[in-house]
Amino acid sequence: MSFQFIDRIAVEDEGEGPVVVCVHGLGGSSNTYTPLMPALARHRVVRIDLPGSGRSQRAEGPLTIERYVATVLSVCERLGIQRAHWVGHSMGTIVCQHIAAAHPKCVASLALFGPLIAPPDAARTAMKARADKARGGAAGMHEITQALLQGAISADTRQRLPVAVAFVRESLMRQEGEAYARSCEALAGAQPAAVENIEAAVLLVTGDEDGVAPPQAVRAMADRLHRAASKRVVVLPKCGHWTPVERPDECQRELREFLAAQARS
Repeated sequence: MSFQFIDRIAVEDEGEGPVVVCVHGLGGSSNTYTPLMPALARHRVVRIDLPGSGRSQRAEGPLTIERYVATVLSVCERLGIQRAHWVGHSMGTIVCQHIAAAHPKCVASLALFGPLIAPPDAARTAMKARADKARGGAAGMHEITQALLQGAISADTRQRLPVAVAFVRESLMRQEGEAYARSCEALAGAQPAAVENIEAAVLLVTGDEDGVAPPQAVRAMADRLHRAASKRVVVLPKCGHWTPVERPDECQRELREFLAAQARS
């Protein structure tokens, strides 16, 4: 396993086999995917902390989805990766969709957890307000975290899985306020990819209590994937937005079966 910085971007690269590239969401990091690693045992897994997140917080300047796309593709080029299976969570699913639509040769398949095409207008407004709060430093990040622990994970997770709650709490509170604010602005400005052009096989996994990627929106998203080689929608019961962390066993199973099907096709 190697850990390195490529142009100030933290990159973890481990294992051997078909390549899987993991792209986390807002407030996440490469560790969002630690619960899924057992399903990726026979793969080379590349996990990237996006500019402004996790260990890549020193990234300067405005953050946008376009910058994330360019960063991820640049890292892949530096690592000699031409084609990969892509795994995204939340905001990371938007990044993956843009890559799949614009660079189809780079994408063997897409596994998207808590997927959304773009935030609705109300969410964009809320993101900008959250950015202002995040610039208040640690106190602002604490307030944001407390609100998200109530809104972004399910009541069942809060009650039964205190370690999952602790993980989400730490993932959010570890973010530096100004960098997190710019990440919020990136999501607030996210434009949809041309999902109708995506040709790869697509797995869409959400929770029945996911307010960011509600099941009806995910099903509507699947309906727009006209050219996808295959598509599957999975809705996990009593689960919120942090699907890989809240329901790791179910997400591992879905991902393992999905990748095995790609290997057979």
